[in-house]
Amino acid sequence: MSVAVTEHSGPWTVEDVLALPEDTHHRIELVGGALLMSPNPGVPHQRASSRLWALLDAAITAASAPFEVLEAVNVIVPDGLLIPDLVVADAAAAAEAGTTLSAHDIVVAIEIASPSTRVADKKVKPSLYAAAGIPHYWRLELEPAPRLYLGHLERGFYVDRLIQVGETTALTDPFPLNIDPARLRR
Repeated sequence: MSVAVTEHSGPWTVEDVLALPEDTHHRIELVGGALLMSPNPGVPHQRASSRLWALLDAAITAASAPFEVLEAVNVIVPDGLLIPDLVVADAAAAAEAGTTLSAHDIVVAIEIASPSTRVADKKVKPSLYAAAGIPHYWRLELEPAPRLYLGHLERGFYVDRLIQVGETTALTDPFPLNIDPARLRR
C-alpha cells in the first residue's frame, strides 16, 4: 500500500485519488469519501474482458454507432470515482477526455466479477451507476459458468435480464449485439 494512502487523514476527494501515484497492484476507487481497493484482475478476468471488448467493438463498428469501448477508465459519479472493467462511452467525449470521463458520457458500465469484487459489483456499484444516470449496467460472472446480467435503468434502478451459457441474446439498445456468455470464456 502506498505511503500516500496510509498518511492521508479525513475523507478522500476525487482530486486526492487522482493525485495518488500509479499503483500497479491495486485498483483504487472512491465511494463516499472512502477508498475502495481491489487487486488487479487475474488472467481469466482479463481474457473475458478482452473477448467482451472485441465483441462490443465489432458491434459498434458494424452499427456505425457513435460509441467507443474503453477499459478501466476513471468515471466520475455523484458519490466518487469508479473504474469499471469496461465502458461504452460517447466517442466524441472519449476523444476529448483527459484523466476522467463523466458518468453522463457513459452508456454502458460493465463489471466482471472477481472473488475480491463480487460484493461491490453486485451491491454497491449498481446503485452508484444508477444514481449517476448510466442507462445500462452489465455484470459478467465467470464462476461457476459464465452468465451475464444485462441491467437497463428504469425509474432509478436497474432491471436485470440474465443470459446464461448457451443462450444467444440479440440486443438492440444501445446498438445491435448478439451475445452468448460462453464466447467470453473460451
